[in-house]
Amino acid sequence: MGTLWSKGVQATQLVDEFTVSNDRVLDMRLAKHDVMGSKAHIKMLCSIGLLEKEEEEILQKGLDEILEEIERGEFKLGDDVEDIHSQVEFLLTKRFGEIGKKIHSGRSRNDQVLVDLKLFLREEVEIFRDEIVELFNTLQQLSEKYKNVLLPGYTHAQIAMPSSFGMWFGAYAEALVDDMHMLKGAYNVVNQNPLGSAAGYGSSFPLDRDMTTSLLGFKTLNYNSVAAQLSRGKSEKAVAGALGQLALTLNKFAADCCMYMCPNFGFISFPDEFTTGSSIMPHKKNPDVWEILRGKCNRIQSLQNEISLMTTNMAHGYHRDYQLLKDVLFPGLELMHSCLFMAKYMLENISVKEDILNDKKYEYLFTVEEVNKRVLEGMPFREAYKSVGIEANEGKFHYSGFDGGLPSVEKLHHTHKGSIGNLCTEEIKKKMEEACF
Repeated sequence: MGTLWSKGVQATQLVDEFTVSNDRVLDMRLAKHDVMGSKAHIKMLCSIGLLEKEEEEILQKGLDEILEEIERGEFKLGDDVEDIHSQVEFLLTKRFGEIGKKIHSGRSRNDQVLVDLKLFLREEVEIFRDEIVELFNTLQQLSEKYKNVLLPGYTHAQIAMPSSFGMWFGAYAEALVDDMHMLKGAYNVVNQNPLGSAAGYGSSFPLDRDMTTSLLGFKTLNYNSVAAQLSRGKSEKAVAGALGQLALTLNKFAADCCMYMCPNFGFISFPDEFTTGSSIMPHKKNPDVWEILRGKCNRIQSLQNEISLMTTNMAHGYHRDYQLLKDVLFPGLELMHSCLFMAKYMLENISVKEDILNDKKYEYLFTVEEVNKRVLEGMPFREAYKSVGIEANEGKFHYSGFDGGLPSVEKLHHTHKGSIGNLCTEEIKKKMEEACF
């Protein structure tokens, strides 16, 4: 296998297979970003006199050709090439001769892979940002559409107090705002330029790191060369942590949907083609999408812990262990994209039951309403609580606040911010706008 670091002694096939594994496959995800990093690097090399202008123009043209091949899906790693960095340099050398070998001046594969990963992760985080906003908008639309449809609220899986579909959908919309803050934090960790830190101790070349920072669109530098190398693993963990928080939100929503789809509840439903059946029970309409989404989100929540364990007990500087992070993180990114897509897809086809609280079995939802009503009429709270509790225990409780009519949001008189009758949809929308980056 061809390697940039070869000194004339080749590793055995077993060593190659064990140390490289499927890294070459995963590296293809970084191909575009490796070329982008190289384009900025050689422009900088030219500015400090390490490349002639004509040489830079030739190399830029060659890199553009490789980028086009990547975009067309024609770019591949050669069977005897170790990684994406080697492939790009070998292609340039093959096509343009000795000029191609100048592309690596002033950098190491250590800062090269860091640049690739940070550019890749930055792009991924930006995609997640947009996907979260799309899901947020869908939840807010549903919250407004069903804001007057009552829904039982539960604590300890027991009937508790009246809620609404508007509050339920709106709750998960606002939860996504917190997730966006976490994602923004990860973005800030990633959006720093490590190029020029080389193997972790800088270079004797007069590199213009501010120039590559600007060319690559990074917000700032990883100034200290050692700190730049310390960001390996931390960047991956920051992204995984943000995805874990997002996965927790989706996991809870998926669990709600599994429960609400159960015929014992029957609060929500989906078209038959969105559910699955049983091999022997012809009546079954299983919530497989939500169950798989719930399980995938559990896996995603484990990513941060796995990355933590993989990066523990390593002194500063590069270690080959870091290579294994791609095995963990890259599939996790794909899982998260699929979960966000399916959650939005399912919500676009959801139906809700609009007369749930008309059922007498939900009357105990209004015990607190009755306590509050008696307090407003002059009874001390503790006495009101006790009297309503006795009535409930004796099976004599009846909420008198509906005047013989059906339950409704208006008759519940919940008006404070964030209550059934005041969902603050616009305020939550503003929070999301402020959280975005």
